[in-house]
Amino acid sequence: MRIDVAGAVPATLLEGAWKLYTEAFEELQWQAVQRHLMYRAEFDAVMADTRVDKYLAIDGEGVRGLATFTNDLDAVPLISPLYFARRWPVHFAEKRVRYIGFVAVAAGSEGAFRRMITAMYEVAHRERAVVAMDFCRHRTEVNRIADVVGLIVRRLPAPLRGHRMDEQSYWLYEFPEDELPEAAA
Repeated sequence: MRIDVAGAVPATLLEGAWKLYTEAFEELQWQAVQRHLMYRAEFDAVMADTRVDKYLAIDGEGVRGLATFTNDLDAVPLISPLYFARRWPVHFAEKRVRYIGFVAVAAGSEGAFRRMITAMYEVAHRERAVVAMDFCRHRTEVNRIADVVGLIVRRLPAPLRGHRMDEQSYWLYEFPEDELPEAAA
């Protein structure tokens, strides 16, 4: 398996990349409140956006892993570049804040996850960058993804420490079924 880095995903790999991506994140459609699965047009736009590096784990079967990595925070929807500018002003000014948008891996290709994360962190190490990524609660509790990434980056020659930057909670308020108020007439 090799790891290729591309500014844009070649057209010959786009369908395989889309299939891998949807299979990797499909379950989050009912596990997470915030939408984690891009629509096809959004996905195609990100795959063509040269501000975002795409890490592709490829073997004889095709695309086995796909990740996005950028230091252009304006290319990442739904994050606030000002958050990073305020907390890491020097890194931000020097474009040394990196963001991993997602890492998707085909079933049976778990080594691709480690290899892509390692490749991205090697870039960050050379740049002396800080690296951010987000995980939904389901992935942190069920898949322990933050712990997995932590193990990988702590084993690198220049180990990194992880810090939780922020957390968003979604709340729902409902009436107990047996105590519904009378509707106003």
